[in-house]
Amino acid sequence: MKKIKEYVVNFINGFCMALADSVPGVSGGTVAFILGFYDKFITSLDDLFRGNWEKKKKAIKYLLKLAIGWIVGFIIAVLFLASVFDKHIYEMSSLFIGFIVFAIPIVIKDEKDSLKGKYKNILFALLGAALVIIITYLNRVVGGTFNIDAFNLATILYVFLAAMMAISAMVLPGVSGSTILLIFGIYIPIISKIKELLHFNLSVLPILIVFGLGVIIGILYFIKLLRKCLDKHRSATIYAILGMMVASIYSIIMGPTTLDVPLKFLTFKTFSPFYFIIGGLIMFSLEGLKNFLTKDSDKDKDKE
Repeated sequence: MKKIKEYVVNFINGFCMALADSVPGVSGGTVAFILGFYDKFITSLDDLFRGNWEKKKKAIKYLLKLAIGWIVGFIIAVLFLASVFDKHIYEMSSLFIGFIVFAIPIVIKDEKDSLKGKYKNILFALLGAALVIIITYLNRVVGGTFNIDAFNLATILYVFLAAMMAISAMVLPGVSGSTILLIFGIYIPIISKIKELLHFNLSVLPILIVFGLGVIIGILYFIKLLRKCLDKHRSATIYAILGMMVASIYSIIMGPTTLDVPLKFLTFKTFSPFYFIIGGLIMFSLEGLKNFLTKDSDKDKDKE
């Protein structure tokens, strides 16, 4: 029964991350942090590349469980939800804002030992918020789409670099990897190529392999740094993450302007209180599930 619960929660965690990662303005790292598996996720990624054989095996088992939910969630997002996000972007934006607004106090409660009495680290919260705001602004200013159909050295290097930066952002709460791809102008082209691959068009494989290699190298170099920050400078890192989460609300508000056919940013008129509340209810449901599973783990530890 315990293993079934573990598989279910990892599937849900991966699924939720994928839905967030597929939407510009929302970060899968935010979902991981909110649902309480961020440290385990970062540690497993680092152990996968740098750990001993035992740590590698443990990391592979965990990441595979997470990956199943992520793959299912991403395929659904690419095949079905893309049109929903386009047609109902204001409702979806309101839902994600509710998700984050209701999540912030939960994160503060969970990390109270890292935050209490260390208020000088609020500076890092401001820096984290500034980073997200600058990236969101650059996305609006730069914009445009880069042609990745010409498979030459320039395209390979450009896509590889964009993938490295996007995956680094994707694991940071509040910084959307999709937004980074939008800034580089390859978000829509890459999503289109993935759609083509899902329809068994193998001609898109070379550029997607380049993109995948960029993702792997990005993880290899960035995750180690992030793990060190969480281990040795946790208070400053948590404050920075909270700043990113707060500022990600601004990214979501501006999200409609990044669509293939740009719309006006979210306003009080287009904001949906109903979906905002649903976002909050989803957050509390996931928090309840997390607490339920944590209690089960604590009981098992006591028995040991």
